Amino acid sequence: MADLYPVNETFLSWQGEGVHLGRKAFFIRLQGCPVKCAWCDSASTWHPQYVPKQVRKATAAELADEAKASSPQFVVITGGEPCVHDLGPLVAALKSVGLPAHLETCGAYPIAPGIDWVTVSPKWAKLPLAESLQRADEVKIIVEAPDSIVRWTEAVGGQWVAPSVWLNPEWTQRANPAVLKAITDHVKAVGGAFRAGWQVHKPYSADALDVRARPPVPLGGDPAKGL
Repeated sequence: MADLYPVNETFLSWQGEGVHLGRKAFFIRLQGCPVKCAWCDSASTWHPQYVPKQVRKATAAELADEAKASSPQFVVITGGEPCVHDLGPLVAALKSVGLPAHLETCGAYPIAPGIDWVTVSPKWAKLPLAESLQRADEVKIIVEAPDSIVRWTEAVGGQWVAPSVWLNPEWTQRANPAVLKAITDHVKAVGGAFRAGWQVHKPYSADALDVRARPPVPLGGDPAKGL
């Protein structure tokens, strides 16, 4: 019997962040995350108060067929932390139906071969592996406080390898003038790979328009109240 993946949700939307912003994408959100950020915006993948009573189990082939039926430009494998699972069969299944596989990971766990695009969003609770940072096509820094950018750059040895390093305000801080100024000042002062970012899909509520998507469960913010 083929291995089964624990699936939190699947849905068709568009990529709301990074280089592929605005492109039609099918999302596969896998269950489970040992990193457990205090501000996590997908807490139903791990938090004991929000984990679904029943978690769907699906084979790689089933997920690939479901993705293909939506005719996306690519498939985003996300979580939780997807790299705690063996993604090799899923990536192979997606390729077999002609779909590029994009990955969103904290980078703290080995990345399966064959993935077409790797986004690393490092987290303080478990720092990224050096090989993950080397492999990243883009990095997404979550700017929780005005000093986050400098702290993260120091944490990786003072230099990022990825050609794009996005500076996204942590969503509950998106209206914090000090955080936004820190992002703007850094892009203006340093430039290069650094780019100001945003989670554009959230104000659109784009993901929620697919009935397969779960209601968002963010820690530290209520999307229904704009928090």
